[in-house]
Amino acid sequence: MRYWSGANPREIHQRPLHSDRIRVWCAISRIRIIGPYFFDEDDSAVTVNSERYVAMIQEFFAPALQELNAGLVWFQQDGATAHTARKSMAVLREMFPGRLISLRGDISWPARSPDLSLCDYFLWGVSKGRSV
Repeated sequence: MRYWSGANPREIHQRPLHSDRIRVWCAISRIRIIGPYFFDEDDSAVTVNSERYVAMIQEFFAPALQELNAGLVWFQQDGATAHTARKSMAVLREMFPGRLISLRGDISWPARSPDLSLCDYFLWGVSKGRSV
């Protein structure tokens, strides 16, 4: 079907090349969830590198963990480059001696384990369900 109109039907609709993104970190324990912590500067998401990750651990996570007073804590993380950088691993090994579950950690990270990868199977689904 064709129709004639006084307006040009070949308007250009500009869309951003990439959708808005967020970089967020969260910790889950049997007691409560710590976070979320958003990696951003000037209201824009930034790449998580080892310096930013270590700063988050020291300035956000460590104080929240002390406030929680959970006792003996095991820490699990995935194998992201910022997480497994030497600087990051040194800080985490000091905080969790012998209790670091990670790629190159004290205990190997069990990739694709639905029992141990809570963020993949629980947290992100809940977060996406709450976002508008």
